[in-house]
Amino acid sequence: MAEKIHFIMTGGTIDSHYDGIKDTAVPNEHSVIPGYIKSLKLYMDCEFTEVCMKDSRNITKDDLKNICNSIDESPHKKIIVTHGTYTMPDTARYLKANLKKKDKTIIFTGSMVPLIGFSPSDASFNLGFSVSKVLELPQGIYICMNGRVFSPKEIIKTIAEGRFSSIFKKK
Repeated sequence: MAEKIHFIMTGGTIDSHYDGIKDTAVPNEHSVIPGYIKSLKLYMDCEFTEVCMKDSRNITKDDLKNICNSIDESPHKKIIVTHGTYTMPDTARYLKANLKKKDKTIIFTGSMVPLIGFSPSDASFNLGFSVSKVLELPQGIYICMNGRVFSPKEIIKTIAEGRFSSIFKKK
């Protein structure tokens, strides 16, 4: 079996649209990530699993278990999880503690601006950066945002800066 990248989608801003009535970004009913990735004509095959489509602040314990099970049950060793940025570090830490199979490279990514309908958006950059990193990083769980790779234990969202930072390092 040729190596594939398995995308697991959970919603978040990366997979949202602007709702004028609510005056905020709202997750799409279904993910736009598969169509976007397929349009890139990558050299590797990709598989797509939609676990949920939620603002990450609304992810439940059952959703976390479903994300964990989707990764454990995946036959693929290269996984990219698209996720909302508010609780992305929490979900990464949950997986680190609860995954049964530790033999995969798992990248979390998301964006501060939706992938579709906004320009500029950090979404396409973060997806491309994650594809590159999932192919080169060793087994483990990582978060790829803003052109940087973070470990789940170090990452924090710095809302005032609109990006993530490490609790261990200066910029």
